Amino acid sequence: MQAHQPTPDKEAIARLPEFERLGLDRIHLVSTGAQAHKAHDALIAASAWGFDTESKPTFRVGEQSDGPHILQLATSERAWVFQLHEPECRAVAADLLARGGIVKAGFGLGDDRKRIVHKLGIEPQGILELNTIFRERGYRKDMGVKGAVAVLFNQRFIKSKKAATSNWANARLSEAQLVYAANDAYAAIRVWHALGL
Repeated sequence: MQAHQPTPDKEAIARLPEFERLGLDRIHLVSTGAQAHKAHDALIAASAWGFDTESKPTFRVGEQSDGPHILQLATSERAWVFQLHEPECRAVAADLLARGGIVKAGFGLGDDRKRIVHKLGIEPQGILELNTIFRERGYRKDMGVKGAVAVLFNQRFIKSKKAATSNWANARLSEAQLVYAANDAYAAIRVWHALGL
């Protein structure tokens, strides 16, 4: 029986130094077929990616999301933010997610998986829910990216509420959206490496 590990609370996390996020110079927006193929070639050289998706929020009762609108994949050096309204971008994103032999690590991925199956028509391979690893290591509370960064790096991961609830279906994403989206995936791959998986 493994001992329970403490998870830092919000107040403790707020006092930690900031986690260094990727800047725009290391974030690639992928909105055309050519950009998607370039991203594909760079990504398949890695054995694992940080992975996340974003969908336009739904505010009305019964409103169904047609997301994900964005797919984020990251290595420990850079991140790619795929916009999924262009057919060729969607096809390349589907190919990457269906590819076996590459770990796609992230947090809270149950919903993402269902939406990917529905939108891209593929069953993603190699999905690793990082929260499960923390559970196995004795952390009782659900571990999101903020908690994981605090535990492993003793740092505070900044997430913008405004960006989180913004319109991810927009044809033009703002710089704040790009930074938010890319760093969710980037933090996940950093956590994966730090867990020694």
